[in-house]
Amino acid sequence: MKKHLKKIILLVLLLIILIVGYQLYQYIRIKTAKIEVTLNDNLTLEYAEKIKVSDMIKSVNGKISNDFEINTSKLGKQDITFDFTNDDGIPVSYTFQIEVKDTTEPLIWLGSTYRTTVGSNINLTDKILCGDNEDDNPTCEVVGTYDMNTPGNYELVFKATDQSGNVEEQPFTLIVEEIKEEEDSEPEEEPEIIYTEFQDVVNKHKTSNTEIGIDLSSFQGEVDFEKLKNAGVEFVMIRVGSRTGIDTDFFLDKQFKNNIKNANKYGIKAGIYFYSYASSVADAKKEAKWVLKQIKNYDIDLPIAFDWENWRYYNDYHLSFFNLTSMAETFIDEVEKAGYDGMIYSSKTYLENMWMPLEDDVWLAHYTDSTTYKGDYKMWQVCENGKVDGIDHMVDINVLYLDK
Repeated sequence: MKKHLKKIILLVLLLIILIVGYQLYQYIRIKTAKIEVTLNDNLTLEYAEKIKVSDMIKSVNGKISNDFEINTSKLGKQDITFDFTNDDGIPVSYTFQIEVKDTTEPLIWLGSTYRTTVGSNINLTDKILCGDNEDDNPTCEVVGTYDMNTPGNYELVFKATDQSGNVEEQPFTLIVEEIKEEEDSEPEEEPEIIYTEFQDVVNKHKTSNTEIGIDLSSFQGEVDFEKLKNAGVEFVMIRVGSRTGIDTDFFLDKQFKNNIKNANKYGIKAGIYFYSYASSVADAKKEAKWVLKQIKNYDIDLPIAFDWENWRYYNDYHLSFFNLTSMAETFIDEVEKAGYDGMIYSSKTYLENMWMPLEDDVWLAHYTDSTTYKGDYKMWQVCENGKVDGIDHMVDINVLYLDK
């Protein structure tokens, strides 16, 4: 019995020696492993730049195992550690340092002139859109002297400075005009309303790769979906609801239930959009969760769109363009986690100037015969003055691209 116990102890000791020996061998092997990494000459990255570890490396003696995207959403220096397997098959790590800087000037949304009337109490720095890609609160100021109580043309400069010291200056003329007295005159005839016929859009844009549809809200009133179906409407984007302002309650679009039920009834593909007043990432997530509750009992064939377009009051939000874009991405991530597709709705002008580069699908608004937007888009809202049988009011007409 004692001999048997001794054999067990010896075997255990031998096993321990083998394990420790192997671990020591591996430690020495890794410590003495050959590491040859040549980095780029420039290790300074632009704020919010999309770049991977491999983009920073000229050469490496092996294969990178975790080629991740570097986080460039914070300014300053940071250590980057990546793993690779060298040419001898040994897994090793390598650390290098980068620096993230912001060299982009703020954006001032202002033409060459700005008009107002005598006695106006507007604050120009509140009214004129002034934003930045990184800074939630760039310093915005009007340089020059003017008097809102005295008519005249004032040559001024609007100046914006972000926390990284980037400066944008835009000269403009402030025109302060006398308030014109109303004169008795014959009432003007209302201009004739010009419509874009749905069938004309079909004739121009319908292919084997496209579907033609409309978007609906309470503004279109009650809709005859049987007539829509017969008119060839292939899909509808339906407003589920909105809010009354920043940090306010949600409300359901008055026609949402009728619209989604009838779209499902008549076999017309349905997508959803939500008119957002989100002011933070957390707020956008809250909006997405509300939307998901409203649509859970219906068939949704097309994406759920995040529609944020409060540009007139943008300064009140204190949002960088990065954080604005992060709100959209958060909303879309939340609906996609629930099994739906997501997209962002915006016009060409704002897509090109305000939103940061987007990886999500885009619903482009650009009212023209042929868009000049250079980015990718899944859907194109081609007009806002559409006319189609089944709706008594004007309606937006859209082209959906099936292979984008």
